[in-house]
Amino acid sequence: MTAPVTTESIPLLDTARTGNTVHIAGPRVSEANEGPRPIATGRSEPRRSTVSLVIPAKNEARNLATVLENLPDCVDEVILVDGRSSDVTQLMASTCRPGIRIIDESAAGKGHALRTGFEAARSDVIVAMDADGSMSPNEIHQIIYFLDHGFDFVKGSRFVAGGGSLDITPLRKLGNRALLLLANHLFETQLTDLCYGFFGFRRQYLKHLQLTSAGFEIETELTIRAVTAGLRIAEVPSLELPRRSGRSSLRSFPDGFRVLRTLLEERYEPRRAAADVGG
Repeated sequence: MTAPVTTESIPLLDTARTGNTVHIAGPRVSEANEGPRPIATGRSEPRRSTVSLVIPAKNEARNLATVLENLPDCVDEVILVDGRSSDVTQLMASTCRPGIRIIDESAAGKGHALRTGFEAARSDVIVAMDADGSMSPNEIHQIIYFLDHGFDFVKGSRFVAGGGSLDITPLRKLGNRALLLLANHLFETQLTDLCYGFFGFRRQYLKHLQLTSAGFEIETELTIRAVTAGLRIAEVPSLELPRRSGRSSLRSFPDGFRVLRTLLEERYEPRRAAADVGG
């Protein structure tokens, strides 16, 4: 279903290949360790990709400073897609990160915001993360590392060794587990996390993925289309922290049904033929 996964220059972490995905198990990147250590191969390191970070936000003024003031130097461009905030989200963003690109998105939903940000990105690599402080900017390093060492789509996982969540409720964990099992069955893969919004991919594949989702199901659609398109995928450990302030707009049952519908449509009513992703 997918192209063979390349495992050259894998850092000194435990790795396992299941189906079409490589799982990177080990310690997460910390402030004292800004990237995995490469194996000495005698080869020169690849050119570092330029990085666009896309952050969807709505009324996240209280949380943005923690995210924007701790971004690593590997981020070249930051795009904040504002979904009609009524607070000072935009002012906070421009104060904390001079030069940030702010795009207004009138359509409601995380999917609309992310797709708008993806289309506006200019760099080699697109990374997405939430604005609520639940994802550590320091983990961006490991996403970029694997994108620069043979992978096309790298996703954070809360459920691979070294990952975790301090925020997920028992109900959401149960629902996520059920949807994950279904996805692995339908698409003959062995992913460890399905509904998590910390990921990165090479921008050259964006047009082939043809994303259409409007809401939180965008993460599932992107992952499944990366699988069916044959992209080389890696999962890396990520720790999900509690929101720093405010309440999530995620609704367990409605959004869970949207993810379920996405899985069934992608399996039984594909909206496009498998794309040639060779260029």
